[in-house]
Amino acid sequence: MGLAACLWLQSCTHLLKTQSSDAIKGKLVLTGSSTVAPLVSEIGKRFESEHPDMRVDVHSGGSSRGIADARQGVADIGMVSRTLKEEEKDLQAFTIARDGISIILHKDNPAQFLSNEQVVDIYTGKIDNWQKVGGKDASIIVVNKAQGHSTLELFLKYFKLKNSEIKAQVVIGDNQQGVKTVAGNQNAIGYVSIGAAEYSANNAVPIKLMPVNGVAATTENVENGTFPISRPLNLVTKTQPEGLDQEFIDFARSPQVQDIIKKQHFVPLQNR
Repeated sequence: MGLAACLWLQSCTHLLKTQSSDAIKGKLVLTGSSTVAPLVSEIGKRFESEHPDMRVDVHSGGSSRGIADARQGVADIGMVSRTLKEEEKDLQAFTIARDGISIILHKDNPAQFLSNEQVVDIYTGKIDNWQKVGGKDASIIVVNKAQGHSTLELFLKYFKLKNSEIKAQVVIGDNQQGVKTVAGNQNAIGYVSIGAAEYSANNAVPIKLMPVNGVAATTENVENGTFPISRPLNLVTKTQPEGLDQEFIDFARSPQVQDIIKKQHFVPLQNR
């Protein structure tokens, strides 16, 4: 009799799970940060694999777009790779991982270290030749981020710069554009997500991550809190999430996706 009850209970549990799984159906649209987008795309694929009736559409465009689209209801969830500003506190933010921002050079650039002052002087045009900072006799190609990207905002904040002060030869959008630009020009300097840079460098892309203020630009140093330019990677909603929004946010913050976060060289919540 006990065995029958047990089998009946297991059957009911399976039924409940099936019904719960079947209930998760529909479409979610996420827009925003180009740093968060590739991570959320992979999380979305796993979410879809567990819930075949779900579709997760992910579009980048910068953290500012994520804020605006979530606020206006254009997107179900916004992606923002920084802490919310005071004027954005009307939104709900849910951190899914942490990241840092790294200065990157071409792997064959002889320069080994740049002080904060030298970075500022390079980006404002006061230093325009690599020879002045331990490199070859060659003009420096400054790569800057486009407006609307939180990577730009954090870079400016840390180095106490205004975007109008920067003398850039190239302006890029997402991290991969930045990586490709520096990898394709030995005289370029840029700054991108540490996660994106480490992933690229580990996959034979010819770039190197430069230390900031003497601290190596690594995921490990973001994790242990020693790297000076770090940030949360957030999902944001206009109101307290419920339904599909809540299901996806809970999934993106769960141990079920920790391997995806680590694979993309970000710091999972459990490792903070």
